[in-house]
Amino acid sequence: MKKILFHLMQSNLGSNLNNFTLLLFRVAISAELIVAHGLKKLGIGVTSAEIVPNPFGLPEVLNQVFATSANIIMPLFIVVGLFTRLATLPILAVTLTGYFILHFNDTIAIKDVPFMYSVSFILIALLGPGKYSLDNYFTKK
Repeated sequence: MKKILFHLMQSNLGSNLNNFTLLLFRVAISAELIVAHGLKKLGIGVTSAEIVPNPFGLPEVLNQVFATSANIIMPLFIVVGLFTRLATLPILAVTLTGYFILHFNDTIAIKDVPFMYSVSFILIALLGPGKYSLDNYFTKK
C-alpha cells in the first residue's frame, strides 16, 4: 500500500522550467477555483452563502460540505502539492457534474467554465504536481 501511495505521489517532468510552469499552473487554477467558487459557498464576498445544486439527491449537509471542500480544501492541497492526484478527484466530481448534468442543456458559453476547470484538473491529475511539491519532497529517495 505504501508503494502504491508513493507511486501516486511521484512526478518528474524533467526540466526545471517544466516543473516551475506546472507549479504556476497548479497555483493559478487552484487559487481561481477558491476565489471564484469556493468563497461564495462560505458566504464570503456575497450577501449570502451559495446554495449548491444537488442533482443526486444527497443529504443537503453532505452535498454542501463535499462541494465546499472540493472548492476550498482540495485546491489548497493542490497548491502545496500534497496528495495532488487524489485531491483532484473531488474537484473533478464537482466540475464534471456541473458540465455533464447541471449545464448539459446550456449554451457553450455557460458550459465552458466547468469544462475548463475539468480539463485543467485532469491535466494536473495526469502529470502530477511536479518537482516543486510536498509530494516530491516526501517521496524523494
